Amino acid sequence: MSFQIRALPRAAFAPLFDLSDAQLRAHGAVRRVVDQKPGFPCRVSLEDAEVGERVLLVNFEHQAAATPYRARHAVFVREHALEAQPAVGEIPEVLRRRLISVRAFDAAGMMVDADVVDGQLLEFAVTRMLANPAAAYLHLHNAKPGCYAARVDRAD
Repeated sequence: MSFQIRALPRAAFAPLFDLSDAQLRAHGAVRRVVDQKPGFPCRVSLEDAEVGERVLLVNFEHQAAATPYRARHAVFVREHALEAQPAVGEIPEVLRRRLISVRAFDAAGMMVDADVVDGQLLEFAVTRMLANPAAAYLHLHNAKPGCYAARVDRAD
């Protein structure tokens, strides 16, 4: 089963970087300077930010379905992030080096499966879950801090 990991779109966050700290707070966001690597995984570039880089920590609605699984969570976005476009079947290193919660949802946004896997084994979990015809898409979350990481769709 071929799959495609999708980063968040840069356009959704770009205007926030021009806001003052007070304006960011009004949006439920804060600006941070990266002080360790790894530790600040950008959801646009799908890379860990470098020490000294500025990032925003933003509350983002990643599961907009009108179901009990509708969800928002914190995500980091690098100030000068380029939007990642992983190749079909590619697992970015930012996901491989973490414990990942994989959640499968049907077309209505109801969860149909879930698992927690070492990022080194992520393709096996993704392939298994997407083999379920009820699974329309997957969401990946960093299991320890629990933050949304990326979406996965079938590529074929």
